[in-house]
Amino acid sequence: MQATSALTLYRSTIGKKVIMAVTGLIGIGFLFFHMYGNLKIFLGQEYFNAYAEGLRELGAPIFIHGHLLFLMRVVLLAAVILHVWAAWSLWLKAHRARPQSYEMKRVVQANYASRTIRWGGLVVFFFILFHLAQLTWGVTNLPGGFDRTDPYSNVVAAFQSPLVVAFYLIALFALAFHLYHGTWSFIQTLGLLHKRWDRLVRLFALLMAIVIPGGLALVPISIIAGFI
Repeated sequence: MQATSALTLYRSTIGKKVIMAVTGLIGIGFLFFHMYGNLKIFLGQEYFNAYAEGLRELGAPIFIHGHLLFLMRVVLLAAVILHVWAAWSLWLKAHRARPQSYEMKRVVQANYASRTIRWGGLVVFFFILFHLAQLTWGVTNLPGGFDRTDPYSNVVAAFQSPLVVAFYLIALFALAFHLYHGTWSFIQTLGLLHKRWDRLVRLFALLMAIVIPGGLALVPISIIAGFI
């Protein structure tokens, strides 16, 4: 009976919220280290390219060249898919339970970030696809072409366009709201939130919402401004 309950937990509201919390935590961890890695571009072309190549050597000699990085990408992709699925399922369930809006809508204990998290999530999701197409898959046109052996030049070329930089910053703005509400929510969902710690947790969520998007924004801003 307990095994059956565990296997069917994902169908319940709490199960889907747990899935969102765990996959969100994976996403936050990735974003933090991705931000940290991106900032290495300020150390110069040689260092940044060596860092990028070093990612493919993770786990050596146990893992063959690029294998651990590939597995990490699979886990991250699965986390994104499950996160989107759980969010969509929860929205559908809430919508079916209350198909019509109240005549007078009241927002209780909600902030701007929580009310717009779904739209922000969509912006971030489509930006991820564009970002991968531009700097990982190389299917978009870059000035000078895409060179898999020179990630530094690819990044610099990508952010020569003001439109791309603007889109990037808009996505990071949406990400900031998503991170703020998401960080607080996953701590609450996993049962780690105590009333005495609410302010501290919200401060931590605010820190994540500032540090990660802010760190990621430094690269395109510095490139378009001519510092890199």
